[in-house]
Amino acid sequence: MTSTDAPTWPADGYPDAVADVGLLSPVRVASDVEAATGDRAFLQAMLDAEAALTRAQATLGDAPAAAADAVTAAAQADRFDVRGIAVRARKGGNPVIPLVADLTAALPADAAPYVHRGATSQDIMDTATMLVAARTLPLMAADLRRTADTLGRLADEHRTTPMPGRTLTQHAVPTTFGLKAAGWRHLVLDALDRLTSLTFPAQLGGAAGTLAATETLAGTPGSGPALLAAYARELGLAEPVLPWHTLRTPVVDLSGALGLVSGAVGKLAADVLVLSRTEIGELAEGSGGDSSAMPHKANPVRATLITAAARQVPALASALSASLTAEDERPAGAWHAEWQALRELLRLAGGASRDAAALVDGLRVFGDRMLDNLHLTGGLIVSERLAVELGALLGHQPARELLTRAAHRAAAQRQSLAAVLEEEPALAEHLDHLRPLTEPATYLGAAAALVDRALARKTGSEHRNHA
Repeated sequence: MTSTDAPTWPADGYPDAVADVGLLSPVRVASDVEAATGDRAFLQAMLDAEAALTRAQATLGDAPAAAADAVTAAAQADRFDVRGIAVRARKGGNPVIPLVADLTAALPADAAPYVHRGATSQDIMDTATMLVAARTLPLMAADLRRTADTLGRLADEHRTTPMPGRTLTQHAVPTTFGLKAAGWRHLVLDALDRLTSLTFPAQLGGAAGTLAATETLAGTPGSGPALLAAYARELGLAEPVLPWHTLRTPVVDLSGALGLVSGAVGKLAADVLVLSRTEIGELAEGSGGDSSAMPHKANPVRATLITAAARQVPALASALSASLTAEDERPAGAWHAEWQALRELLRLAGGASRDAAALVDGLRVFGDRMLDNLHLTGGLIVSERLAVELGALLGHQPARELLTRAAHRAAAQRQSLAAVLEEEPALAEHLDHLRPLTEPATYLGAAAALVDRALARKTGSEHRNHA
């Protein structure tokens, strides 16, 4: 076969050539979330939804208990050909149709008629999606808690470790690494709160969201809501007020939470990437990654993978937000467009959360380098402090003019700001007062107090402060 030849294989085969094992998505490879969102996991969730529907109908007397037991026993993903179902899904546009056929064929004749009774494909797909999310998010939340716990320890340990604060890529005023770590933790807790506040509703509406078929099958007008409640209980999902075939709040809420997760750990990773640059050297990953060409390198690989995930997530979340404009009682294409985008969101956010926990656990902090960098501008980093002090002594405008002149001269002549100020005649009588004020490490404001304030927020949802 040449490089341009297209491979051929039986339609029901599942060759390695089409298996997505994560070669191009290292952020999610070998994570718990990857396993929880694989094709087999989704297939199992669909089977769980089908079995729960039959059990719910049995609890209401609309299906034999023996049929519910038979469907539940047969609903095991490893008994079905996931690749074959995927290939046959093209005919009807979704995998539920061939799955129902295969599940029905796997049952005794007396149980087969009780599969998928009164449901539509979207009921099963939406319910399966909520099941996968409900099973996946606790894994993600555990990694976020680990990350927050470690960041809390770093913030406490480095509450007064001085470092340059940077705005618009330039040194601004001094801050502390503890305050930076506390900020990362605060974002992670925001994401954790959002994640743990989500609800996952079951979906059951029938052909057009009226539950007409279920009531007809039961022979009991008004029984549809009771079945919906029983179905949700069987699944351990929330009972929705209405079928939400085209009311996509659950999907958009989930995508928003996953976007916040990836953005929160993405902010952390972006800072680590900057601060671990060779010329900055204030942080380093515990064990960096190798380079294929340069033996000396120890690349910040985890931060890189987290950042790559965070850059992909906004587009996926945007695609899911578009599902809100679904037309009619079931849209053509809008619902289908959610499936892979949502799975990829779960995988990216989950993998990034896994890597964030590992990143902060091994993070190396170089306080000496932070202090060295704090002095790179020769005291210019405390010009704000001097402006306040000199404003009180000389007046606001004269002080600003003097400091601007002195700052430009210090930069041009590569002198310290303190040395230049000592040559200003207007400051001769104030030098003893001003000299200590040019030391950057003593201008940390309320950084330590802010760290304490941030650490008072508990891991989880005990304390919420989104200011």
